[in-house]
Amino acid sequence: KVLHVRGAVIWPLGGRMQVMYPLVPWIGVMATGYAFGRTMLRPRGERRRRCFVLGGCLCAAFVVLRAVNMFGDPVAWTPQGTGLFTVFSFINCEKYPPSLDFLLMTLGPAMVVLGLMDREGAAKRSDREFLGVFGRVPLFFYVLHVLVLQIAGTATAWLRYGNEIFSWKGPPPPDYYVGLWPVYLAWVGVVLALYPACRWFAGVKRRRRDWWLSYL
Repeated sequence: KVLHVRGAVIWPLGGRMQVMYPLVPWIGVMATGYAFGRTMLRPRGERRRRCFVLGGCLCAAFVVLRAVNMFGDPVAWTPQGTGLFTVFSFINCEKYPPSLDFLLMTLGPAMVVLGLMDREGAAKRSDREFLGVFGRVPLFFYVLHVLVLQIAGTATAWLRYGNEIFSWKGPPPPDYYVGLWPVYLAWVGVVLALYPACRWFAGVKRRRRDWWLSYL
């Protein structure tokens, strides 16, 4: 459970530990990313072809594996009342921890898009382009956005419910949840708010060559 699945670990001498974020799947994805970096050092035409081939193979593997419906995700997809909701069931894969199907259906399209965005001179322009700034400091953005969302969520709950939020022991009240549009607005707002910090840190990485900066 520490390595691959969520759940409670019961200690032999008593007590328990709740594992919410297993180690192996995401560590494997990160290791694959570092290995994939060698592809990005190749000539532009060759690396684009590799992105398209690898991405296409991953997408195809997802469709085949998910269609078989026997391995790749803990929850099988099922036919629904409409074609659209059947598609939703087909792509509704486990993220925590990420299943094999989830990784195939996210990394595959990402590689194809990476190949499409690998235009002439894109690396030089990425210093100024909006998405390029975040791409240069991915872990920095991830850690920062988790912190900002936690603070913003706690502050919003406190403004709505006062100090009682600190005494909740069960699920929050029914009116605590909001629809998708407020979530999208919060997402866009956080991304825009963190852009200046990410651009500053990208500048730090460009000016300095400390070994630890390459991991952020």
